[in-house]
Amino acid sequence: MNKSKRIGRRLKSSVVGDEFYMTYIPQKLPPDPALDINDLLPLLEKAISAIARLDGMSMVLPDASLFLYMYIRKEAVLSSQIEGTQSSLSDLLLFETQGAPGAPLNDVTEVSCYVSAMNYGLERIKKFPISLRLIREIHAKLMENGRGGNKMPGEFRTSQNWIGGSRPGNAMFVPPPPELLMETLGDLEQFLNDESIQLPVLIKAALAHVQFETIHPFLDGNGRLGRLLITFILCEGGVLKEPLLYLSLYLKTNRQKYYDHLQSVRETGAWEAWIKFFLTGVIETAHQATETAQAIIKLFNADRLQIEKSGRSTATILTLHAYLQRYPISNTTKIKKTCGLALPSIMRALKTMEELGIVKEITGKERHKVFVYLEYLNILNKGTEPHK
Repeated sequence: MNKSKRIGRRLKSSVVGDEFYMTYIPQKLPPDPALDINDLLPLLEKAISAIARLDGMSMVLPDASLFLYMYIRKEAVLSSQIEGTQSSLSDLLLFETQGAPGAPLNDVTEVSCYVSAMNYGLERIKKFPISLRLIREIHAKLMENGRGGNKMPGEFRTSQNWIGGSRPGNAMFVPPPPELLMETLGDLEQFLNDESIQLPVLIKAALAHVQFETIHPFLDGNGRLGRLLITFILCEGGVLKEPLLYLSLYLKTNRQKYYDHLQSVRETGAWEAWIKFFLTGVIETAHQATETAQAIIKLFNADRLQIEKSGRSTATILTLHAYLQRYPISNTTKIKKTCGLALPSIMRALKTMEELGIVKEITGKERHKVFVYLEYLNILNKGTEPHK
């Protein structure tokens, strides 16, 4: 197969400081020559099977919304870490409990904005197709209060950006120039909504992700939004009933391979190699998410049994146990407000739970104590430790 027709064109762009630079304009999707689907089928079938198993888990979870609530936060942390933030899941949860996070506040705020953008997008795609307007709306949410607040939130760029290097002239990659941006974005929007294109949704998501990253339509936040786009496409296409699949841990672990594949598609048209890498990530991620869900169910059941066997004031303790499943880091003020229990009852129940090894107080202070559902947090934290 001659893949040279798949390679985008390079355009010599205007002088910046007496220096020319080359921008890259990708070919329209789907790739031409057409993808070798037969070569991709074995991995595609495994990926579909892994997703179906994960989707099935959402039906046996005692509270699927609770798992989703935590899993979205885990994804927000991981996706932001790829962009260089040092926030952990614990930092985010402390921030949401109005505690002092261990990471810089800007980092935690950025992750919190990602959660808002994700939730906003997931609601919007229930009623509207994925469009350029919707992508701009989600970007505005993503950049709200974040460090990119001064980088045109919710607006496509009107100036040249680049990846790697200190300027376009020495950059690793320079996306399309601003004057061709809307043309390339219009082609992407058409691809996303063209029902005559008969491609499996997973492959469509893989193609759209690379195209979005190549166009790089915003001054900041492109990576995070490009990863969100994958989940939105899978949910809109009916592959996922619940948005439980996020590839950021896989992409964080295989970061260099990920960047190499993006560049290889641009330079050689190697879409099949990228899609294999992508589908492998889907399989691994779906398995990990299923295992996480199973571990959480096992933990909750074991701890509930331990509480019931303790012979203590189980009604209050079980109320707290249920509460901590939703807020694994919390303080007594928030518990009192949410559960409607008296403070002495809360303190007695927490003391019992500490003795049972279920919760741990992490401040060491006499007042303003913060309690953690430690083992639950350990399960969720897997893979989210920031690179120092």
